[in-house]
Order: sequence, then structure tokens, then C-alpha cells
Amino acid sequence: MKTIDYIPTSKIERATKLVQTGAKVGVNYLKYYGEKMVNSDLTRDKLNEDNAEDIYDGLKSLKGSALKVAQMLSMDKSFLPQAYVEKFSLSQFSVPPLSAPLVLKTFKTNFGKTPYEIFDEFNADSKNAASIGQVHIAMKDGKKLAVKIQYPGVANSISSDLAMVKPIAVRMFNLQGKDSDKYFKEVEDKLVEETNYLLELKQSQEVVAACKKIENLIFPNYYPEFSSEKIITMDWMSGKHLSEFTKINTNQEVADNIGQALWDFYMYQIHVLKKVHADPHPGNFLINEQNQLVALDFGCMKQIPNDFYTPYFELIDKKVINSPKLFNAKLFELEILRVDDSKEEVAYFTELFYDLLSLFTKPFQAETFDFSDETFFESIAALGERFSKDTNLRKMNGNRGSKHFIYMNRTFFGLYNLMFDLKAKIVVNEYQKYK
Repeated sequence: MKTIDYIPTSKIERATKLVQTGAKVGVNYLKYYGEKMVNSDLTRDKLNEDNAEDIYDGLKSLKGSALKVAQMLSMDKSFLPQAYVEKFSLSQFSVPPLSAPLVLKTFKTNFGKTPYEIFDEFNADSKNAASIGQVHIAMKDGKKLAVKIQYPGVANSISSDLAMVKPIAVRMFNLQGKDSDKYFKEVEDKLVEETNYLLELKQSQEVVAACKKIENLIFPNYYPEFSSEKIITMDWMSGKHLSEFTKINTNQEVADNIGQALWDFYMYQIHVLKKVHADPHPGNFLINEQNQLVALDFGCMKQIPNDFYTPYFELIDKKVINSPKLFNAKLFELEILRVDDSKEEVAYFTELFYDLLSLFTKPFQAETFDFSDETFFESIAALGERFSKDTNLRKMNGNRGSKHFIYMNRTFFGLYNLMFDLKAKIVVNEYQKYK
């Protein structure tokens, strides 16, 4: 893959790149509408493919938070056209890496030394490149290490990148008024945390210490002496990305064991630690030769405050969902319903979230759940299509829900998709044996 010698870091450079990308998308629409006049049966598939290609090409050269947003969107398989999911999924572990000179310069800036002075061996060619950093292989005292290097300028461009993305998001999600700022602030704060590799190092060590007792789950060791705010070093872990593994696996028992480990890992974090790895995409999980789940990359951890945790998980209880009074109270607690809502808005969003939560809480309603159940995921896709075509939704104030929903929903979307890829059957409350 071609390497990158330069990443635009100034506001003007990055804005220019996004404007150029927007212009390409505009041309795609003009072309589509021109062809539509001649052929009324023309679908939007080619338009979606062209737009996804141009948007991804623009974002991958910017890297950082712009590309991270694409990665987040790629996890919502039920709510985005397939062309966008496929293209944006590349941001999880397949983007152009930094060139060797830029890698060496980053080391010199952070450690005052080249990697060749620090490690016994160092490969300047990246092994994996993603949205915020890329990984290199190194050797030290006979140990094979993974050295993750953050792209230059990523941390400083987060605020300006999100400011450019904000007008698009406001239109897409029909956000109104200053109250929408809390959502953008939540995303910005999390992205800033992800660029602090010293924080990631601390969080990684905490997660490993707390969760290493979970069966069929392993982690790398981390090395503070070879880490800094922009570089983090850990054991090199061998294995196949989870998405690659699921394409070739034919052993249901293995899939169930891995799925149980993944499920227990998340349930233990959520219910016991009250802090969760909120970036569950396939690039962050490997399956090794012993068919163990390897968990990587703890830069994005979401703290779950009790005043959100309690009502959020009370909605798993069917007695709460099916009691209009209790259900209404929880919707207000979670800021889904607002005191300034009209009667029409209260009725509309109560019905909408009743349908949504009745479906999404199904995995918690029995002792076991089979994630190979295609009807469950078809129902999610149908619900997504219903929302996208609902003209009433556009008329309502889209500022719905606590800011904590952003990363909690992202966590469950990602987890459900990984479990579906595995086609695993799991015991829902098995995690409790580790408490």
C-alpha cells in the first residue's frame, strides 16, 4: 500500500480537503439525477458507491477524528447503505500508513532517539494502519513487540474537524438548538482521550488486571518504559481479526466459546466495572491459534455513571417496558422525553422507543440467546428502514437522550454485530461467576 509523507494539520488545509470531497459528492448527485431523468428505474446503489468511495478517499488522507467518525458509522450496519458500511469499514484496519521518514521523526520528537536506538530491531514499515495511529513490529530482549505510533497533528485537529462535521450531523439527525452541543462535546472529549496514549496505557493495564480471569480471553502486556503520550508499546499478539476468523470458521462450539468470552468481557465491564471498552469493532479483536479471544486497544473507555446506568438497565425488565407509567418515568430520567415536549412529541417518541427497546433488549429476556437468529437482525434492519422513511421524525426535535447514549449505544451496536458475525449462542448472565 502506498505510504503517506504528509498529513494536513492546519484548519485551512483540512477544510479545503473536505470542501474538495463535498464537491465530488455534488458532482455524483448531478450525474445521478441526470441519469434518473433518462432511466426512471435507476436505483441509488451506484450513487451510494460513488459517494462512499469519494468520502472515504477524502477522509483517509486526513486521518484522525474525521476518519474515526467514518469508523464509528461503519458499525451501524442496519442504518447505513451497504456501500458506506463496506467502504468505511476499511478505516478499521486498512488505511495508507505513514512513510518511514515520518515515523522516525515522530520517535525523535517523543523520545529524543530513533526507534533503532531503543529497540534491538524495528520495522519502519507499518504492519497495521487505522484512523488515529499505526502499528510497527519491534524486538527487545527476545520479545516481539507491537509499537503503536500516533499520526502527527491528530490531537490538535479534533475540535476543528468536528466543527466541520457538525453541520452535516445536525441535518442528518435533525438536532435543534444549543442543547445539541452536549452530544458533540461528548464525542470531542472521547476523541481527545483517545489521543492520550499515557491514558490508554493506564486504562489498558486496569482492564487487563480486572478481566484476565475471564475464560478464553487474553490480553497483551504493556510496557510503560517504551511508551509516551504519542507512542504505546505492548506485546505483539498473533491471530486473525475476528471478521476474518468468522469467514472461515466451521466449528460451532469454538464460535460459542469465543462469543461467550466476548459477551462476558462486556457484561463484566458494564455491570461490575461500570466502565466499558466502547470501540467494539473487528479490528480490535483477534482469534489466536488456541481459539482464544485477544482484546486490543483500550483508548476509548466509557465511564457509566450510576444515574444513567440504573434507568438504562431497568429498561431491560419487561415489567418496566410494559408498564406505561414506569416506562414514561424512565424515558424522562434518560432525557428521551423532555419537559418542553408537546403531547404529540410525547406520544410519538414513547411509541418509537417502546418499539426500539422491546427489540434491542431481547438478548436479555431469557437465560440464553442465539445470535445466529437472523430474524432478530432482520427486525433491526427493518426498524432502521422505518426510521429513515418516517417523515414525522424530521418534524420533531431530534435532541433525544442523555449524552451517555452515544457511546453506550455504539458499544451495544458493535457488540451485537460481532456476536452476529460469530453466530454464537451464549448464557446471558454467565459473567456473574467472575464477580
